[in-house]
Amino acid sequence: MEALKNKILAEGQAVGAEIVRVDSFLNHQIDAEFMYEIGEEFKKRFAGEDINKILTIEASGIAIAVCAAKYFGYPPVVFAKKGAPGTMGTDYYSTDAKSFTRGVASSIVIAKKFLSSTDRILIIDDFLAQGEAAFALCNLAEQAGAAIVGIGAVIEKEFQGGGGRLRKSGYRVESLAVIEKITDGKILFK
Repeated sequence: MEALKNKILAEGQAVGAEIVRVDSFLNHQIDAEFMYEIGEEFKKRFAGEDINKILTIEASGIAIAVCAAKYFGYPPVVFAKKGAPGTMGTDYYSTDAKSFTRGVASSIVIAKKFLSSTDRILIIDDFLAQGEAAFALCNLAEQAGAAIVGIGAVIEKEFQGGGGRLRKSGYRVESLAVIEKITDGKILFK
């Protein structure tokens, strides 16, 4: 998605050789109009697929998933919570996910009533780095017996290997901007 690449170059910032800061439009402050463009692009990438739920993880994936839902006919957006709140009870699917950004593993959960074996899931998230969050979301969907139609990432950092691992595991992955590497503060796209 050329508009996304241009926005990353104009507003993003490379931090070292592994981090891309896009907090001005994606994961701290949200450019709502641009999020709808991203949602529409996901619809183009997954055109013709039968999707009845969009799955993400809190917090940065929620806005993207909600905007994408518009273009898929407003299926429910289900998001995994980091840790089970006391209001959830004990009837939930659970797995661990390591966050590249935070460097810690967290238990993520989804109430069982929101995922089932009849669901056809599209997973959407802001970044795809090492693939830990995406694999964890796949695990939750598979615990429910749901079919995973695909995984959509706004930005994939190819050099961290997560997208490759997911593809080798048989998942369809569509990334809107793929960063090949970061060198001397410059973001280089594939």
